[in-house]
Amino acid sequence: MDAEREALQSTAYPEVQSFCQKHGLMFEVVDLRWGIQDTQATDHMTTELCLEELDRCQKTSLGPAFVALLGDQYGPCPVPTLIEEKEWETLKAQLITRPGDLELVAHHFQRDENTVPPTYVLQALGTRETHGPEEATLTSVLRRGAQEARKLGLITQEQWHRYYRSVIEWEIERGLLSLTDGDQGATVFLREIRDLNKHILEDCTLKMVDRLADGCLDTDAQNLLSNLKGRIADTQPGVLKAHHLPWSRDLVNPQNKAHARYLKALGEQFVARANHQILQRLQELEAGRQELAWLYQEIRHHLRLSVEATRTFCGRQELLAQVGQRLLQSNNHPHTPLVLFGPPGIGKTALMCKLAEQVPGLLGCKTVTILRLLGTSQMSCDAPSLLQSICFQVCLAYGLPLPPAQVLEVHTRVVQFFHTLLHTVSCRNFESLVILLDSVDDVDSIHRARRVPWLPSKCPPRVHLILSACSGQQGVLDTVQQTLMDPESYWEVKPLSSNQGQEMIQLLLTASRRTLSPGQRDLLWASLPECGHPGQLRLAFEEARKWASFIVPAPLASTAEEAMHQLCARLEQTHGQLLVARVLGYIVSSRQGVSEAELKDILSLDDEVLQAVYQDWTPPSKELLRFPPLLWVRLRRDLGNCLARRPVDGFTLLAIAHRQLAEVVRERYLLGPEKAKRHGMLADFFLGTWSQGTKKLITLPLVGKPLNLDRKVAPQPLWFSDTVANLRKLKELPYHLLHSGRIQELKQEVLGNMNWISCRGVSGGIESLLDDFDLYAPHVDCLEVGLVREALQLCRPAVELRGMERSILYTEILARLHFFATSHPALVGQLCQQAQSWFRECPHPVLVPLGGFLQPPGGPLLVTLTGCHKGITAMAWSLEEKLLVVGTQDGIVAVWDMEEQQVIHILTGHTGEVRCVKVFAKGTQAISASKDRTLRLWNLLSGQEKFTIWDGGSKDPTESQSWSLHVDEAKKVVYSASSSKVSAWNLETAELVFHILRDTSDPWICTAVLASRATLLTVSEGSVLSLWSSATGKVQGKQHLSGIKEETPTCGVLVQKPGQMVIGFSKGSISLVSSEGDSLMEKLPEAVGFLVVSEDESLLAAGFGRSVRIFLADSQRFHRFMATDLEHEDTVETAVFGPENNLIVTGSRDALIQQSSSFKVWDLTYIQKPRVSAPFLDRTGLTAMSHNGSYIYFPKIGDKNKVIIWDLAEGEEQDALDTSSEVRCLEVAEQAKLLFTGLISGIVLVFPLNSRQDVTCIPPPEARKAVNCMALSKGEECLAIAYDNIVLVLDIINPRDPCPVIDGPIYTFYTQLPVTISSVAVLADYRVIYGMTNGDLFLYECANSKVFPLEAHGSRVTCVEVSHKEQLAVSGSEEALLCLWDLQACKWKFEMSYTNSYCRGVQCACFSKDDKYVYAGLRDRSIIVWSVLDGTLLAIQFVHAIVNRIIPTSNGFIAPTRHGYLIRERFQCPSSRASQQDPLKNFKKAVWMVKSRQREELAAAAGTLQDSGLGNAQRNKCKSNKHSQVCLIV
Repeated sequence: MDAEREALQSTAYPEVQSFCQKHGLMFEVVDLRWGIQDTQATDHMTTELCLEELDRCQKTSLGPAFVALLGDQYGPCPVPTLIEEKEWETLKAQLITRPGDLELVAHHFQRDENTVPPTYVLQALGTRETHGPEEATLTSVLRRGAQEARKLGLITQEQWHRYYRSVIEWEIERGLLSLTDGDQGATVFLREIRDLNKHILEDCTLKMVDRLADGCLDTDAQNLLSNLKGRIADTQPGVLKAHHLPWSRDLVNPQNKAHARYLKALGEQFVARANHQILQRLQELEAGRQELAWLYQEIRHHLRLSVEATRTFCGRQELLAQVGQRLLQSNNHPHTPLVLFGPPGIGKTALMCKLAEQVPGLLGCKTVTILRLLGTSQMSCDAPSLLQSICFQVCLAYGLPLPPAQVLEVHTRVVQFFHTLLHTVSCRNFESLVILLDSVDDVDSIHRARRVPWLPSKCPPRVHLILSACSGQQGVLDTVQQTLMDPESYWEVKPLSSNQGQEMIQLLLTASRRTLSPGQRDLLWASLPECGHPGQLRLAFEEARKWASFIVPAPLASTAEEAMHQLCARLEQTHGQLLVARVLGYIVSSRQGVSEAELKDILSLDDEVLQAVYQDWTPPSKELLRFPPLLWVRLRRDLGNCLARRPVDGFTLLAIAHRQLAEVVRERYLLGPEKAKRHGMLADFFLGTWSQGTKKLITLPLVGKPLNLDRKVAPQPLWFSDTVANLRKLKELPYHLLHSGRIQELKQEVLGNMNWISCRGVSGGIESLLDDFDLYAPHVDCLEVGLVREALQLCRPAVELRGMERSILYTEILARLHFFATSHPALVGQLCQQAQSWFRECPHPVLVPLGGFLQPPGGPLLVTLTGCHKGITAMAWSLEEKLLVVGTQDGIVAVWDMEEQQVIHILTGHTGEVRCVKVFAKGTQAISASKDRTLRLWNLLSGQEKFTIWDGGSKDPTESQSWSLHVDEAKKVVYSASSSKVSAWNLETAELVFHILRDTSDPWICTAVLASRATLLTVSEGSVLSLWSSATGKVQGKQHLSGIKEETPTCGVLVQKPGQMVIGFSKGSISLVSSEGDSLMEKLPEAVGFLVVSEDESLLAAGFGRSVRIFLADSQRFHRFMATDLEHEDTVETAVFGPENNLIVTGSRDALIQQSSSFKVWDLTYIQKPRVSAPFLDRTGLTAMSHNGSYIYFPKIGDKNKVIIWDLAEGEEQDALDTSSEVRCLEVAEQAKLLFTGLISGIVLVFPLNSRQDVTCIPPPEARKAVNCMALSKGEECLAIAYDNIVLVLDIINPRDPCPVIDGPIYTFYTQLPVTISSVAVLADYRVIYGMTNGDLFLYECANSKVFPLEAHGSRVTCVEVSHKEQLAVSGSEEALLCLWDLQACKWKFEMSYTNSYCRGVQCACFSKDDKYVYAGLRDRSIIVWSVLDGTLLAIQFVHAIVNRIIPTSNGFIAPTRHGYLIRERFQCPSSRASQQDPLKNFKKAVWMVKSRQREELAAAAGTLQDSGLGNAQRNKCKSNKHSQVCLIV
């Protein structure tokens, strides 16, 4: 069937492979007869291997598991390799009368007494030349004996079959006929040749049928074949696919047209059948998928492995008893987890499984036992999946609510849930809980971490956690010791005694039904003197189990390393040094392991391996070349337990089971250039270099000339389908490019490839993407890679808010890196081009960035982190341990590992807002003060509370609470201060040292401790500085601060070295106070919220409003350090400097993302990095633009009487306009080249943009009426100026002239309402639309003095805009309602309400130039696009900052943001939106709803018809139409 095999290899297999890949499956063909000699194919060992592989396929395949190609040959019948003693004696009795036959059989079989019961083992059959006839003679002799024994009833029918069945019947019997439940993915393709019997004796025909040794037709074989076909047709007719061919002298020849049609039909039928079986199986799995099926499967998996591991357990009774005693003693009080450690292979896994089995008896009470053998299943390979599965199992076992979805979304929440769950179980005071986690070394995240944050340092009563870990060079045990520091938590697992070692070997032999002769047993013990290492004992057993009783084995290795070398040498002798070196080399070189299908593909690409394989025979095909699968299966069988199967990403991968073997493989096969070659071949495979028909040259020994052959390896695209990513390529390719030294390809294919970045991010999440950059970027000396990595780090808030999807990632990358596209074209420029290409081909409506507008990498902001905290109120840095301690509004203290950027402890206990935290004791302890009037002392390494101090006295809520802390480690005292008292507490005993009570009505604002002078300082609201003894609390003196007038102090910080104090004031002043007096240091635009200094006091940070300003100290005072302030989205509450003053971390009350506050990490060394032009410095949101966004206008920071003109291209201030009064609003007439500035005095100043002369002044209608807002008509013919309840309308005469004239006011009208105007718009015909602060909306016709009330919003109207044709208007309000108005009918056309759980409200809106779309900026820092035609939400984009104004362009819009960047985007909307994706698909808890007036009126009309008994069809139609307009997504 060579032609059929090649046809399937060439066309059918690749098709099915592609189909499988699209469904996330791996396709593997196991054809053990392909590519080998006939003698190997019929070898008795091959038959056993075929049947073993068949069993493996049936267990693992999800679809087709067995395919038989059946023609007109029954095939050879192999000689049985083993005959049991009883059967042997029966056969021998039948041959006793034929001494020659008996001698022949006795010559080829030898008695092995090491099997239980004893067997007779077939010996090697002669040389290659004599093998065939000799085997045929032996077969016929055994058949005769079996036939006679069967007639006498001495053997069973099944025993008789062993001598008469061919290989193919054995396979069909096992793969199909013996099945009891369906066909289990089996298919039999039957080739029938017409008129074969007429030509049966012709020479050409005899090649197609069975022949005897003399060349004659084997009629017995033909009869057996006919019976086999009949059995298949009778028992499994559905699997039989028959093909009928006309007789031909050239067998099956693809050149023959009829044969070619047959081969094509065979391939198509195979593809259809295989794909159908796969789909059917997938559908069955989906239909039968029960809730939590994954959990039950996980539990069963570990229980099954546990039973296997304890089957040969022996010894350890003393250790088991000690562990049981420890569990019993600690069951009723808090205790540390238990860690069992020892070298690899010492027997920890078997011990853990035995413990799981015996725990209920050891504790003597009802127990819930949870066992995980880590690294053996998909859910136990990484910490997030592991914790989730444990939490689900505990909840089910105790009848508790399962973890909610919002908890499962973030790993830190899962950790917190896990810790809380342990305490919940403990408090139930019912069953004890024992969790056993074996081999924590195999959890991926622990290898890269400094700590194990999910590991509780203390277990509550009735909860026990037992772990096992390897000691040695891996470092995992050291990582665990960073969390569990109690030495009594660690118990060493020591080797077995010599007697126990012998007992273990005996148990293993008994379990495998083997024994050893006395001499062999003596040799075994002599090779292993005093050996009690279970791993080495098992290796020795694996070797000894192969010994037959009639052989004298060589001595075994005495050490594990020697045993591994001995194993490799034996494998090389059997399979060839080259094949063993390459197979083991590829497995060890892989990052996570390789699948069998991948390994066979990789060996098919290795020319040296193929040249060695085809040294004595030529491959069966002239078009393709593959590695023969049989050679791999033989080697795999001999490797046995040395190979581990690990589930990774849904696939089963092969890895080396023993660390010692992996080290020996590296030493023997991966030294010098060999390592790079192995990685290079793996890189070529995962790149897909030789896939999809690309041929590879090779010269085979027997051919002598180069052949260009297709290797038929699996294609390696990044995406197999729209939803299935090539996870194997994503994880393996960069690793192999790096280790093969192909750095340039690593940059091009991975780190600088937008397709790869997108695929990795979407399929694995932002953390996986950043992990890859952290892993590979340090090896690539490239500044651009660093910029890409920082840009991805800055993407985090958008990803956490919107979910990881391609449009978000492409937008973030392009909008951050576009700044560098020209200056760094090699990598960043290419990424930007790739992103632009993706946007051009995007089939959905999308906003396309035309330039950079998000905070770029290389700036001060490094990353924004969110966690399990709401409203950050206090921070402290543990410099030594690199921990950040964060206090929050909800009373939580979170401890972050800043290297790993993850929460390691959630410290609970406070019931009120945490006001202050201080770290001391070399960064290992912290103390926190809260509004609940308690101080709590924490151990930061263990996460345990040491003690609590009640610092409140009275529980009167009006009494002040603690708001600052100072720790004096030398005196072991902590000072807690509030507005009315200072308390000193002993840090060791928690006893009160003294109180200082305020004796006046002047409350204290800040307190400090001057350690060098043993002095306490307090500053009061009345600017009084008081000095107190820090030892006794007695007053030492008072001083009035005279330097700052008309301001009250708000905060202060002490600078210890010069003995100075820096104090912030209510109007932005910062004063430096010393013994000589006080002086003004700086004037900030707003009240100073906090002041902090760095550890070495060289840097000072001042928080005011949403900003933080950094100062640098010199010998006398502090000077401004950075040109720009650090900007935030909400009020900044606290800050702390990082180690070496290279970082500052700031925390604000911003709760946009996931309702948990974020904190920002800023780089204070960013000045040395690539810079982009500076953002414009606007904090008011009162921005205007001219010259298509080239110039930005905004009030000056700290002086709102001036308007800054900012040159965007140069990134600098071009000029400043003096308005002599505070600016309230700005408008630009682009055509007239005029800037209108509305002032708090009521005046509107008009500045020509092209000159600084001829400023026009428009006076207010009434004195002291501030301008609220202004608006220009679309043609700039008129201007509306709105005050509280008055609107002026003025003409702009000849707006396109160089000197336009402002005329008017033409009209003035009063609203006659008690509420004020909040927004206004004006039309060319002098109609004015104005919205009020209470949500009312009106249209006023100035020419007729008529007012038309429009339907009101529910809250303040924030914006009103008119379409360019002035037929429509849009209004937005604070409750996130957008209304589209028909100005002719004075009615709303569409209402769109857009809400989410964290932020509401519309900030601004405008129409596109063609009036087809509305662009709106929302207060949740996103921009939406809304269809004017049907009210559909088309696109949404998170831009990280509030947008205050949107101005349409020809194909999109420009919009300035509060971060100081100009958004410039194109809106791309395909003509057909039939397949439009939901823009809110991944948006967390966002809801939008559209109401159409037309549809509501139709629905109302339909309802009327229904009342009269008419119009049902119309009502149904309207109802469905209305339903299609409403989309709720939660």
